Amino acid sequence: MTSEVAGCARCPFDTKERLCQKEDGKSPPFCPTEKYQEVIAKALAEFNKPEILEFARQASIQEGEGYANRELGYEKVKPIKPRIMETIEFAKRMQYERLGLVFCIGLVKEAKVVENLLTNEGFEVVSALCKMGREPKETIGVTDDQKIRIGCFESMCNPIAQAFVLNSENTEFNIVMGLCVGHDSLFLKYSEAPCTVLAAKDRLLGHNPLAAIYTIDSYYRSLKQ
Repeated sequence: MTSEVAGCARCPFDTKERLCQKEDGKSPPFCPTEKYQEVIAKALAEFNKPEILEFARQASIQEGEGYANRELGYEKVKPIKPRIMETIEFAKRMQYERLGLVFCIGLVKEAKVVENLLTNEGFEVVSALCKMGREPKETIGVTDDQKIRIGCFESMCNPIAQAFVLNSENTEFNIVMGLCVGHDSLFLKYSEAPCTVLAAKDRLLGHNPLAAIYTIDSYYRSLKQ
């Protein structure tokens, strides 16, 4: 890795002192704020599109209203809303009526709860689970020993079909819940509507991937080796 590569994660300066936070802030040679001003200007131009501007504006308002005590100063703010509540509120801010919900077959119970929450808030929900289509994994070149259920029929995950179904149903905003690594990527690639992720799959950690990061110096220290 060279200093020419943008790397905000490698910035050596305290968050409050960074150039992205204050006009006279500090920056390393690989700082995107300083190095990619033309790119940032190009990005800002995209906000001139009315639909993008409104989406971004409402997202920022939603971000701010996720905290209490703002009037007391930044050091005293505290979070007050779980992500599911923010998802519902944001969809209402955007005046969406038809939402898409794609989920892993391992989260059917959770999907039912989420769908009920959304419908109770007045949304029409179009949902599609990962195994729809009942296509065998062999279709995409997976061998029997590479399957979870060796020696048995196993449906492949079909995130492209999930996206196509939601596209056909003209959903306005899609919610992703528990799709596998890679499968979520394909869904996001083929979805025509904007998306948000309600839950990222982590089979081991109860869909809380950051648990391994939070304990990187203790229980998951082996990841650093």
